[in-house]
Amino acid sequence: MSEEKNKINGWKIAAISAFCVLVPVSILYAMGVGWKQKAQPEKAVSGTEALSLWSEQAEAKQEMISYMEAITNENGADYIPPEDRIAVFDLDGTLFCETDPNYFDYTLLKYRVLEDESYQSMASAFEREVAEKIRTQNETGESFKGLEVDHGKAVASAFSGMTPEEFNSYIQDFKQQDMPGYTGMKRGEGFYQPMLQIVDYLQANDFTVYIVSGTDRFIVRGIVDNSPLSDIPMRQIIGSDETLVAPDQGDTDGLEYVYDDNDKLVLGGDFIIKNLKMNKVTVIAQEIGQQPVLSFGNSSGDASMAEYVTSGNRYKSLAFMLCCDDTERENGNPEKAEKMQNMCREFGWVPVSMKDDWSTIYGDGVTYTGQK
Repeated sequence: MSEEKNKINGWKIAAISAFCVLVPVSILYAMGVGWKQKAQPEKAVSGTEALSLWSEQAEAKQEMISYMEAITNENGADYIPPEDRIAVFDLDGTLFCETDPNYFDYTLLKYRVLEDESYQSMASAFEREVAEKIRTQNETGESFKGLEVDHGKAVASAFSGMTPEEFNSYIQDFKQQDMPGYTGMKRGEGFYQPMLQIVDYLQANDFTVYIVSGTDRFIVRGIVDNSPLSDIPMRQIIGSDETLVAPDQGDTDGLEYVYDDNDKLVLGGDFIIKNLKMNKVTVIAQEIGQQPVLSFGNSSGDASMAEYVTSGNRYKSLAFMLCCDDTERENGNPEKAEKMQNMCREFGWVPVSMKDDWSTIYGDGVTYTGQK
């Protein structure tokens, strides 16, 4: 019996030896036999090609390319592992048209309360008051103290009872309206083409991109849905928040109510928080859980986020700020742009000139008319 077993083992050894000679090493590796493949170096993505809509002289372009070369060099002192490559972007005025004639979410509320025939008669006095302020602001530029929070409250109540899917559908319809002040562009198409290149460049270099906006979270999701940024997962979109409830929950606290198989989520009608300024810092810490290494914004509302990213960071970090200095292709504001340039010098942020740094803003076929 022992002799027969030895013969069988001998045949096995011979068969395996022949198999290893005849079968290519690559197939053996694919089958999980033996060897460990040597890790391949990261494939470099050309910043010059990726950022083709940016002027070669643009400080921001050169800073971005130099930064990327430094943090992707595995042998360099500034190397950042892919899992720690996190970038945060504001939305309005950073990735998307900000003020034509006002923020997307402001114009959405005005339309809902003052123009939507299916809702006008149901709007509350508070909602109408807020919508009228927005209309006045659109027409005259007048500022109203506390409008940011009042707007958040009015959005929460004006869309109360909708499911998130129904709210998104409403936003998709609104996005199809013509963009005031432009020809050749719908409301949902106002993305800054050079900034889309930045997002693509970062993602090609293993960055995780978050949008951290002052706009309502569900509205930001609606803007991003079916857009050039739709590859950014919904879980990576952060914004101002309102409550979600079950339709039959009523005033029952969530600790007491039990969701069942007949339930669904609807907007609860109560505003929670405006995600601006310091609130952006706290929500990044809460939802992302680690310090990003790149920040992109355009206003003082993004200053805390920029400083949080660049202060005490264990990795090389940068903050970029857009300056709305283009009055030919965009509803620019030279005074606001100069203020941001000064802040960049003061805090060491990298300024982006929409007028000088970009060969286009919205792409071919879009013209700014200035008519609101």
